[in-house]
Amino acid sequence: MNPRVLVLPAVCLAAALTLSACGSGSDGSGPSADGTTTIKFVAADYGSNGQNPSQAYWQGVISAFEQQNPKIKVDLQVINWNDLDAQVKTMVQNGNQPDLLQTGGYADFAKDGLLYPAQEVLSGNTAIDFVPAMARAGEQDGTQYGIPFVASTRLFLVNNALFRKAGLDPAKPPRTWADVTAAATALKKAGVEIPLGVPLGKEEAQGESFIWMLENHGGYQGQDGHYAIDSPANLDTFAQLKSWVDAGLTEQSPAAVNRTDLTKDFASGKVGMLNGFPGQLADLKGMDVGWTAMPSKDGATKATLGVGDWMMAFKKRGHKDQVKAFLDFAYGKDNVVKFAKEYNLLPVTRSASAALQGDPDEKDLLPFLQALPTASFYPLSDPTWPAVSAQVKTQIGTAVSDPKKTLGALQQAAQQAGQ
Repeated sequence: MNPRVLVLPAVCLAAALTLSACGSGSDGSGPSADGTTTIKFVAADYGSNGQNPSQAYWQGVISAFEQQNPKIKVDLQVINWNDLDAQVKTMVQNGNQPDLLQTGGYADFAKDGLLYPAQEVLSGNTAIDFVPAMARAGEQDGTQYGIPFVASTRLFLVNNALFRKAGLDPAKPPRTWADVTAAATALKKAGVEIPLGVPLGKEEAQGESFIWMLENHGGYQGQDGHYAIDSPANLDTFAQLKSWVDAGLTEQSPAAVNRTDLTKDFASGKVGMLNGFPGQLADLKGMDVGWTAMPSKDGATKATLGVGDWMMAFKKRGHKDQVKAFLDFAYGKDNVVKFAKEYNLLPVTRSASAALQGDPDEKDLLPFLQALPTASFYPLSDPTWPAVSAQVKTQIGTAVSDPKKTLGALQQAAQQAGQ
């Protein structure tokens, strides 16, 4: 599909009208003398170790956009994930926020009234193309501020070769927690180093924990929107995790093990079962593995974790029309498909998702794409979630030793964060 040709607002007719008619922000960021407007765009880098950096992707999109829209320039800054939050926080505190930001969360900025509602910076055709579950996850108090950028879901990952070694049938992966116990026990007897991987180190502890909570009808918040970290369902979930740890069916100290390390161990044949994500696909080429639905306590729950990153538009510089033009272009099907393919992530638009599902070269992504419409997300719209999540990451791993103490402390901290 060729990039869309967009109709943009007319250039101001007189300098005296610049501030009112061209949408200049309060910081004086109006058009230049030749009528060109520059929008500032800060984006996260999805490359790793300097490989396949996002800078190249965005430069390609921006170059094509500027050719079609010569009166709009895009000033791009790509920042790695480790530094992104701190640098953006400084920008906002100094009143120097960008026009567009692509990062992991939007809630704080929305609560502080800094963002345009999504409907003001997206055309109708772009807005209705988003996967509905993702669009809903971008809402705060009934208004969408977070614009989905990219997504991921989780499936249960099994090393089929190790299953056969343990006398297990890979065609019958675990569906219940009792099945997980039986399979892990057989893998341990067969000499598998880590029968069940449960990485609860700070890298991804909030996600790993949430997956298991969901499989027992639990979660971080109840249906009323209030935190319920120490709910009976969650306590029961961690009692089950504790029993697997105590039986030696997992790594020795889950709280000290990060997801990245355990996924490497899986790729090297040391782990029998693991909660997996699309980013592993490239590392598992040539391995005999199986992807299946998450096993739940009762075998009936069909929940899975959905993870999303977000685009958002700040109001301060007043470039609503220019931002809208760029977003409509950037969310064109071909651009979304290209990014998803480059990083083994899931597209957030229905048109791109359909394109990938029809691509035989991307068949490995199909089960993840199929899981996205019914995935459950973190409480992203709650402005206290970033702070709560930070504590969960560093503390919840100890719940496999004392579920009541750890979850109770986290619940208390979450309640205080909302006061």
